[in-house]
Amino acid sequence: MIPVIRTENLCKSFRMGRLTLEVLKNVTFQVKKGEYVALMGPSGSGKSTLMNILGCLDSPTSGHYYLNGRDVSTLREKELARIRNQEIGFVFQTFNLLPRYNALENVALPLVYAGVSQRIRLQRAADTLERVGLADRMKHRPNELSGGQRQRVAIARALINQPALLLADEPTGNLDSVTSEEILHLFGELHKAGNTIVIVTHEEDVAARALRVIRLRDGSIESDGPARV
Repeated sequence: MIPVIRTENLCKSFRMGRLTLEVLKNVTFQVKKGEYVALMGPSGSGKSTLMNILGCLDSPTSGHYYLNGRDVSTLREKELARIRNQEIGFVFQTFNLLPRYNALENVALPLVYAGVSQRIRLQRAADTLERVGLADRMKHRPNELSGGQRQRVAIARALINQPALLLADEPTGNLDSVTSEEILHLFGELHKAGNTIVIVTHEEDVAARALRVIRLRDGSIESDGPARV
């Protein structure tokens, strides 16, 4: 079976005046369909840069990134935008919801860009909100929702296109411990339903909920193995 993610000698560097800063150094790993992986590392380890490349928000300086068997590391921006919309679901620490739209409209937004009719996109958005336990909050705007409910809306939006990959960047970073537990439980349920999930986190208890942890240090993979329970 073709892995959802495969990287080969992925490198990323930035020019800073006359200096070259190497952020990622020959990063090679795979994520199979249905895996639940935590990407960890201290500040400056390169995990955010790696997540941006996995999410097709940035391109490597060298090496290759294959998403579902396709080398996306050299694609043009128009095709990368299509992949971001249809094949990758993003969940951010800050939710990134549009304040003037209600939950239903926020979740349906990716389908607008995909050209889906209003009737179908609103029905799919309603079904997805019900899946994350927000059937009774569809008409509420973000400022009328708790932090946990806003994150559930963001997760529903990430799921709306049935993406190959769900990418979450510190998804519990702005939540209290009780709400964090609820969101992590939801990720566990999504994994059981067959979703491929990569969570970027610096918290050990969040990483422990995944089945596998990839640890970065100084731009390289330090370890890759089962999560510590």
